[in-house]
Amino acid sequence: MRLLYNIGIYLYYWGIFIFSFFNSKAKSWWNGRKGLFKELENLHLENTKIVWFHAASLGEFEQGRTVIEKFRSLHPEYKILLTFFSPSGYEVRKNYPLADFIYYLPIDTPCNAKRFIEIFNPELVFFIKYEFWFNYLGILKKKNIPVYLISGIFRPSQHFFTPYGIWFRKQLHSFTHFFVQHQQSKNLLVSIGFNNVTVSGDTRFDRVYEIAETKKSFPLIQKFKSTHNILLAGSSWEEDESFLIDFMRTEYPDLLYIIAPHETNAERIQELQTKIPLPSVLFTEADENNITEAKVLIINTIGILSHLYQYATIALIGGGFGKGIHNILEAATFGNPVLIGPNYEKFAEAVALIKLEGAFEFIDYEDFKNKIHQLLEDKTYLEKTRQICSNYVKSNKGATEIILQHIHLQ
Repeated sequence: MRLLYNIGIYLYYWGIFIFSFFNSKAKSWWNGRKGLFKELENLHLENTKIVWFHAASLGEFEQGRTVIEKFRSLHPEYKILLTFFSPSGYEVRKNYPLADFIYYLPIDTPCNAKRFIEIFNPELVFFIKYEFWFNYLGILKKKNIPVYLISGIFRPSQHFFTPYGIWFRKQLHSFTHFFVQHQQSKNLLVSIGFNNVTVSGDTRFDRVYEIAETKKSFPLIQKFKSTHNILLAGSSWEEDESFLIDFMRTEYPDLLYIIAPHETNAERIQELQTKIPLPSVLFTEADENNITEAKVLIINTIGILSHLYQYATIALIGGGFGKGIHNILEAATFGNPVLIGPNYEKFAEAVALIKLEGAFEFIDYEDFKNKIHQLLEDKTYLEKTRQICSNYVKSNKGATEIILQHIHLQ
């Protein structure tokens, strides 16, 4: 099975190379790893104490960020190594100031794993949520380096829990401890013989609560909002925006909109702006004059969305008509009732908030319109949903402390 796994890794690697001629993300993935080991081997790390955090992408980084920052404050004698698998994480956070070394993770071949770990020789390793690179894990186990999975989620459909998953189950022995988000994940691991499991919860609650407590202010957006209600579409895709655009044509002339698309390349932004039937302005072009004339503010930059929910009355979170919704907790922590499309069942926080009536599914335009009407027309109901959302975040924070209290350094 290890041979098949390694063959699959090599096929994936060369597949990305071919795809890089046609796709900008694949090109970034490939170019970001070119010459990486030559750069790494010029580092001088003798007598350097290193802790390694690995995140697949930007969402996983944000999920583990509170652990990184709390660990750094508690153990300043350690240097932080941060790696990413995806360009969408690395390109946004390659200058993150609280990590000392930030790189793409070399593809998981036996040779790469051995070289990478020998260069950094970390004393402690954290993989965030669901990263399982078995050559890296195997080398770490051989070297007796503790490895922790944080904010882990396990599902019955994963190969660990299938009849043919014996080899994959064995690889999980490389982990020193699993910190999982909910009891179901713990039960699944216990069912295949793992008792080194703690239900810590989701570290994203700590992160979004922290954002709400230390939010950045945007005076120009505050001027845009003035005394108006704002419907904010966060990480939106075209399917989500179609509901929003139809709503703009006929409903609530005093309602303002902020749209932060998932993709912010110039072509995508221009296409979106041409569809909007109301006066709009791009965030990067907004000024004291045009911001008050606009009804729609389009966020054509990255890195600020999580702070913008402070200005929203209602949030529409994108992805629910595609592969799955984006982060709804960033909106909920500011007390925003959340509207989402139907593809949310893999997201425990969405399922929970829908049951609590702080989040709401819509499957067609009538659903969408009626729920916004109900929220805007009934102030008591709106305030109730706002409290449900903010209280849900507050009551679920604390995972970071649980994790770090369990870590015992040499």
